[in-house]
Amino acid sequence: MSQASVEPSVELGVEPSQGSLLLDDQLCFALYAASRAVTARYRPLLDELGLTYPQYLVMLVLWERDSISVRDLGASLQLESSTLSPLLKRLEASGLVRRERRAEDERSVAIRLTEAGAALRDRAATVPLAIGDAMGLTPEQDVLAKQLLRLITANVTNG
Repeated sequence: MSQASVEPSVELGVEPSQGSLLLDDQLCFALYAASRAVTARYRPLLDELGLTYPQYLVMLVLWERDSISVRDLGASLQLESSTLSPLLKRLEASGLVRRERRAEDERSVAIRLTEAGAALRDRAATVPLAIGDAMGLTPEQDVLAKQLLRLITANVTNG
C-alpha cells in the first residue's frame, strides 16, 4: 500500500476563509478525514490482537489502571455507559476483562483485567510505534497536534 506524500501548506497568521462553504476550508472535514484514516490504519494491527478500535481504547485505560469503575472508564473515554456496556460484554466474553460488583458499593461495577487481558499488553506494545511511524510527525508536531485537538475538544465540549 503506497503512502501519499502530502506537504500541508501551513501559513501562520493567515485568516481562515470566513463563512466559506468550500469543503477544503472546513476544519470539521479535516478532522473527520484524519480520524477515518487513522482508525483505518489501526484496523489491521488490532485485527491481529482480536480487538476493535473502541475495545483497544478500553484496554489502554485498563493497562494503565487495572481496576476502574464503569463510570470512571466512561469518563476517561468520553463514552456513555450505553455505549460502553456492549464493549465490556464483548471483552468479557473474549476473556480479557471481568466485571465485579464493588464490595463497598454494590451499585458500582469495577472492570478488571484477566490474566489474558494483561498478557495482551505485551503484544499491543508495537501498535503505538506503528501508528506513530504511519503518521510521520516529528515529536514536536505530535505534541502540538495533541495539544490542539485537546483544546478543540475542550472548547467545543464547554462551548
